[in-house]
Amino acid sequence: SELCKDLFRKWAKLDDSCFSVETVSGGITNLLLKVSVKEESGDNVAVTVRLYGPNTEYVIDRERELQAIKYLSAAGFGAKLLGVFGNGMVQSFINARTLTPLDMRKPKLAAEIAKQLRRFHQVEIPGPKEPQLWVDMFKFFEKACALRFEDPDKQRIYETISFKEVHKEATQLKELTELFSASVVFAHNDLLSGNLMLNDEQDKLYIIDFEYGSYNYRGYDIGNHFNEYAGYECDYSLYPSKEEQYHFLRHYLRPEKPYEVSEKDLEDLYVEANTFRLASHLIWALWGLIQARMSPIDFDYLGYFFWRYNEYKKQKEKCFSLAQSHLSGSRTV
Repeated sequence: SELCKDLFRKWAKLDDSCFSVETVSGGITNLLLKVSVKEESGDNVAVTVRLYGPNTEYVIDRERELQAIKYLSAAGFGAKLLGVFGNGMVQSFINARTLTPLDMRKPKLAAEIAKQLRRFHQVEIPGPKEPQLWVDMFKFFEKACALRFEDPDKQRIYETISFKEVHKEATQLKELTELFSASVVFAHNDLLSGNLMLNDEQDKLYIIDFEYGSYNYRGYDIGNHFNEYAGYECDYSLYPSKEEQYHFLRHYLRPEKPYEVSEKDLEDLYVEANTFRLASHLIWALWGLIQARMSPIDFDYLGYFFWRYNEYKKQKEKCFSLAQSHLSGSRTV
């Protein structure tokens, strides 16, 4: 309540009893609180307070996030930004429920997510437009290489990682993705179920939380979203089938006439998303390592590195050969 009184003059004189706080959700980098306020007029209003996790600025560019929020909010995305303080922000309250990984694959919702994502990708954010994927990947790599764990068991597990191998994988993948003429858009980069909300009564979907947003490859944002069908438990048996992906991609490419998308456009984006899906595994694996050292949140981040990296290795051959045969085919046409 003190924070809200400091930030909003109209609430400064209200008694503490006029404020009630409840936890909406604790992600693995944020804590979301709903603050309900009984105003002098008798009206009840609610705001969302988002507290950043400790040390998250190590991997998140907060300035970039605040810049993006302004433009995304004006385009109708996420909650409105009402105020900013040292380790968080206050936003308007969205009356909706957070999706689960299983919700994301429901055909009707998948189509809606695809349409909204297309609209999201059309928002212009001022500033440099270079894709950030490999910049961020190698930045995370440098940080992940230089960690030391106080816990000897964690340090022992950490020492089993061959960073030379990880670097080689990232470099190979970067070379492969550079052969695509991949579109660059302002991407969300973290479109998991926790960043999608649905108001069931109004049937309205919200994309929220832009802390990882940056200019990036369109195929990366989509491939990363498909990886998130697996949830935090990383159950990759839930990765969408080709039919499910085509359903999503059709609605992404032509929201108004999904069944008029050409086979070539579908196949191009399908291959691109499934190649960048590998990059998503690598970058989040490295992110997991950094969090394992920096985050006080009780989550097996070290295990998360191995889940993501092992899935990368499992899918690599299939995705590389799909990309290479697609690229050689499109060159001969």
